[in-house]
Amino acid sequence: MTIEELLSELQGYIPWNEQEAADRPEIIRQIKTCPDIFTRENRNAHMTGSSWVVNRERTKVLMVYHNIYNSWSWTGGHADGETDLLAVAVREAKEETGIHTVRPLSDSIFSLEILTVDGHEKRGQYVSSHLHLNLTYLLEADEADHLAKKADENSGVAWFSLEDAIAASAELWFRARIYSKLNQKLLSGKF
Repeated sequence: MTIEELLSELQGYIPWNEQEAADRPEIIRQIKTCPDIFTRENRNAHMTGSSWVVNRERTKVLMVYHNIYNSWSWTGGHADGETDLLAVAVREAKEETGIHTVRPLSDSIFSLEILTVDGHEKRGQYVSSHLHLNLTYLLEADEADHLAKKADENSGVAWFSLEDAIAASAELWFRARIYSKLNQKLLSGKF
């Protein structure tokens, strides 16, 4: 996907709620004005792709226990130069969980959000606080697939019921604003 195609999709995206309505124009502005927004060279903000990975029955969510945030969370990662954020989301879901059988339920953006990232240590280096301009995609995985943690990033991988996925997160803002939204959207069938 080219930057122009991504911008077109973002401009046509219908926000689900007030948070998305507020975040969408800023994500578009950043993509248009920051040539390095798809790389970590932009130390203030950069694009990321995440996924809400569900089983075939749409009753469970696959989550990882994220070492930096000390919380169960969705899968996802940095674009690192890639403008196809669906490809980023699929790659990260596989890398972080060990699953092999995963497919997008839609090629379209499932949700979008601007996420704050507190300063932290990663691989022995300090990473300053910054923003993730995030696009989320809805993926389906085979519950029977072997799960494997990615030791340098997470210390657990597990399936949770939709409600338990929210409760498992130690990040209150994510529980209230992101994971609850993703479940509502999933249950609405509008994806």
